[in-house]
Amino acid sequence: MNPQLIGIEALTGTYPFDIRQSMKAMRLNRFFWEMRLPQARELWLSDRKAAYDAAALTVEERALVDATDWLGLIQYGVCFFVLEKFARVVKITNLGMYASMRGETLEAFLKTRKVPDAV
Repeated sequence: MNPQLIGIEALTGTYPFDIRQSMKAMRLNRFFWEMRLPQARELWLSDRKAAYDAAALTVEERALVDATDWLGLIQYGVCFFVLEKFARVVKITNLGMYASMRGETLEAFLKTRKVPDAV
């Protein structure tokens, strides 16, 4: 284990992204990185099974994607920065992802922010 991560499990809501997590989620991270390409987006939108097969995603990984389980994807080891690529495909903003990760609606989440005129 990375010595910098000793005791990290005691910090509730902390999901470090390290080499171990990166390797575990390599297929998903590559799948989401590819979403920057029009042909990858079009394939997923038109034929999810073919897109998943091309990326060799496991049953568990496919279920996480299908459910757009943002927190589950982070906990699995997906890098947030590639997850943003996919969020745009399903028309979710970063704020929408954050709200979902907290189990809140976007409106409820915005009320917890120090943003003037938040809904």
